[in-house]
Amino acid sequence: MSIFTRAFKRESVNTYIKADSHMSRVLTTRDLIGLGVGTVIGTGIFILPGHEAAQHAGPAVAVAFLIAAIFSGLSGMAFAEFSSAMPVAGSAYSYGTVIYGEIIGWLLGWSLILEYFLAVSAIATGFSAYLGNLLTIFNIHIPKALMSGPMEGGVINLFAVLIILLVTVILSRGLNASKKIENGAVILKVAILVLFIVGGSFFIKHTNYVPFYPKEFQTGIGGLGGLSAATASIIFAFLGFDTIAAHAAEVKNPQKTMARGIIGTVIISALLYVLFSIVLTGIVNYKKLGVDDPAAFALQSIHQTQFAVVITVGALIGMFTAILALIYASSRLTYSFGRDGLLPRSLGKISAGSHLPVNALILAIIIESIFAGLIPLNTLANLINAGTLLAFMFINFGILILRRRKDLSHDGFKVPGYPVIPFIAGVISFILLTQLPSETLELFAVWVLIGIIWYFAYGIHHSKLS
Repeated sequence: MSIFTRAFKRESVNTYIKADSHMSRVLTTRDLIGLGVGTVIGTGIFILPGHEAAQHAGPAVAVAFLIAAIFSGLSGMAFAEFSSAMPVAGSAYSYGTVIYGEIIGWLLGWSLILEYFLAVSAIATGFSAYLGNLLTIFNIHIPKALMSGPMEGGVINLFAVLIILLVTVILSRGLNASKKIENGAVILKVAILVLFIVGGSFFIKHTNYVPFYPKEFQTGIGGLGGLSAATASIIFAFLGFDTIAAHAAEVKNPQKTMARGIIGTVIISALLYVLFSIVLTGIVNYKKLGVDDPAAFALQSIHQTQFAVVITVGALIGMFTAILALIYASSRLTYSFGRDGLLPRSLGKISAGSHLPVNALILAIIIESIFAGLIPLNTLANLINAGTLLAFMFINFGILILRRRKDLSHDGFKVPGYPVIPFIAGVISFILLTQLPSETLELFAVWVLIGIIWYFAYGIHHSKLS
């Protein structure tokens, strides 16, 4: 067997199911929606609507969120079908290995692990900034040395590290305790967002919606350059529904539950994002919204300072739930690599007492803590989108192969409009990927190259498929 043929060797679904049999199937549809909304409604809703309105779309940012939601929904259905047919840990990594071959699965997983690690670190950094701003309201000032890493003139971003460690303690208590805390925090966060949407609607000035899509953003083909750039950036906001697929090995009745969890997450998140954006750009002119806390800024501009504190608390809760869900997903993906031998096999062990991949969890939080504590991630944020869009593209096109595999027939959820819808979603994924900045694509190419080198130097020799 040539090394090329070996690299594209496919794994059996039954092998994965047997390997994951030690994990407890305890998650319900409500738990999955809690995890999904907990991730999706995180930093994105409290930062992105303002930034994208000011820089790319104006009040039409609400349309960009709606387009991103529709696209995410299409890709979400593909993930839902895969997780119904293959209720195993690993998300796109495991699906890619079964459908395309091990090297493609590895590169998809390699891209997603970058997405998860950077997302946790970026959100933890945002949490630290919001908490620092909240403390200043009460005249508590934290030294800059403890609020930023050495590349920003500080020593360590202490709060960013501490929130990751706090979440790890919660996760280490087991799945039942974690999901209760996550579900409760998500309900509180959504309540605060609804309060902003309803309360803020009374302060909307319709003149702020004119022009709805400003001329300065009407570039590119059909004048849609600004809108497409905003949509490509906003994909980050919907990071989360794909992480649900990482938990398929711990879900009750995955053939039905996975689809309900993923699609429910997309619908709820889309509704909140679009309404939030409409109210935000109605309260304040879009030109003034290029700040890191646009919702609090908007409320302060209409002299609702006390309510701005409530929104800040909501942002902190939102980021907390996102960090919890993403660390959860990143540890499961790391476990999958160890399970299959592409990373050291100690990472694929499940603790007998807690039924958790403890070694994988420890590695994930070490890397994420280092990133969050020492490295400013604003220049790397688009890398998160690159990994996500690559996975979306392969998973959507993968549906075309999945349906033709007689050994993978299933009675669970199936993407409607086959083969048109998954093909269109795959093409859109590719187009959005090309819309990312050139420096982002260059950095992502370097990451993929490192993954290829690791695979041929280590993974292919230690993989269970060998």
